[in-house]
Amino acid sequence: MTTKQRFENILSWFAENAPSAESELHYSNPFELLVAVMLSAQCTDKRVNMVTPALFKAYPTAQAMAKATKEEVFALIHSVSYPNAKAEHLVGMAKRLVEVYDGQVPDNIDDLQTLPGVGRKTANVVCAVIWNQPTMAVDTHIFRISERLGLTTHSKSPRQTENQLVKYIPAELIPKAHHWLLLHGRYICQARNPHCEQCGLRSWCRMYETR
Repeated sequence: MTTKQRFENILSWFAENAPSAESELHYSNPFELLVAVMLSAQCTDKRVNMVTPALFKAYPTAQAMAKATKEEVFALIHSVSYPNAKAEHLVGMAKRLVEVYDGQVPDNIDDLQTLPGVGRKTANVVCAVIWNQPTMAVDTHIFRISERLGLTTHSKSPRQTENQLVKYIPAELIPKAHHWLLLHGRYICQARNPHCEQCGLRSWCRMYETR
């Protein structure tokens, strides 16, 4: 089986069996998504969704959050991972949005990455989810299962994984493919205990072939 055939089969299976895959983070506008994705780094979406209602009520806009102190934001997000750093980044991000972007979330990766606490993965998520751009965010789940499935080969970094994935995934499918792979890694192809017998991708999985 060629790499191209492996991609085609796996993408076809996802399209048939998970047509409505989407982010599990709760948000209602680009600013809220950006905040939620920043909070989700090394933290579960479930935990983030428990924290954000009160945070969004207190700071519904970049302008409101820009006026907050790090300590005020920390008090609302203290149960997530790395709350000190994230509180500082959120306030800094909001201030830059107000000062440089008139309070609006940028619609491109380069500008997004100028915001405090926003790396390539976060920028890719925002561009894909909000503007349906062909940007592939690679988290630990996607990094792991791309190698297991055989979609990537000997990838040493998220950026290498991203480059290998976008080479074979049609641009119009990349935003949805991000969620397909992420959710599959979160619930089926788990790190310590992959549920291979429940997996519909066994026929095309490199790891399953070599078990």
